[in-house]
Amino acid sequence: MDEQSQTRSRKLDHVRIVLDENVAAKGITTGFAEWRMPHEALPELDMSTIDLRTVFLGKRLRAPLLISSMTGGASDVEVINTVLAEAAQHLGLAMGVGSQRAAIGDDSLVASYRVRQIAPDIALYANLGAVQLNYGYGVEECLRAVDMIGADALILHLNALQESVQPEGNTNFAGLLPKIATVCKALPVPVIVKEVGNGIGANTARRLVEAGVAAIDVAGAGGTSWSEVERFRHESAARSARTAGAFADWGIPTSTAIRQARAALPDTPIIGSGGIRSGIDMAKAIALGANLVGTAKPALIAAVDPRGLEQVIIELQGFIDELRIAMFCSSCKDISALQQVALERTAHDV
Repeated sequence: MDEQSQTRSRKLDHVRIVLDENVAAKGITTGFAEWRMPHEALPELDMSTIDLRTVFLGKRLRAPLLISSMTGGASDVEVINTVLAEAAQHLGLAMGVGSQRAAIGDDSLVASYRVRQIAPDIALYANLGAVQLNYGYGVEECLRAVDMIGADALILHLNALQESVQPEGNTNFAGLLPKIATVCKALPVPVIVKEVGNGIGANTARRLVEAGVAAIDVAGAGGTSWSEVERFRHESAARSARTAGAFADWGIPTSTAIRQARAALPDTPIIGSGGIRSGIDMAKAIALGANLVGTAKPALIAAVDPRGLEQVIIELQGFIDELRIAMFCSSCKDISALQQVALERTAHDV
């Protein structure tokens, strides 16, 4: 199987496994259960006037929610990105596409990422694996990814653990930081660096921002584990599957990663993602330091539902409704007020 066919096959494997198998992190949680929003019995607010609008990297959003990068690169998943983009346009949200590596090498796959014509107003983020900068990619490929979809920013994702347990993984991460810096300097759009479910620590976040990265998506542990996803791709290799499975509890919990990043980078835009499963999680993530909150699996499950777009809108509107209620019951009139809320530790964490 050639490299492009291998990439397409991997894309389909990932979607199938995430939908059909238990690939949640094991032995580690996001940490949001350790925190409680303060309840205000007399909020002195009209809930209908609560303002969820925000601005992230210069783009206005009707709610601080990102449909995180998931897929693309195979004709079979084109409809997923289409449905997600339509939902983002309808609700005024941000969206990232999955890694565009497949389409960089095969023009026939570009359509599986192109959603701008059906979502002209959304904040749309292109996506490539940062490690590919050590495997022949450079500024030109990053520009192509951005231009391919009319993106407002480029996500470079870091997935060292996933690559290390992937059958065909690329594991040379040496010397990436200066190459990321070169991309940041050359691109006409901001660069976001994200993890894929194991978290970005404070020191790494600081180094990335010093290199020119505009925003950090901590993508912490506690949601989908990509080492678990890769474990299911090792069906015929018991030893490799065991190795991948050993890392199901690896990483920085999402809530911890957000707090560490915000403490290290008080003025940097931060995306809190990794196991976000409700609007209450969103509220806690923002109160802990996130400017924008990303979710993936709930939207993916809804996108493949027979009702498609309708179900995605219902699912994401549920997140938004829960966020609004959490803000109302904590007396937060807008996102700025939510960012100032002091969360309470739950009793079991004392």
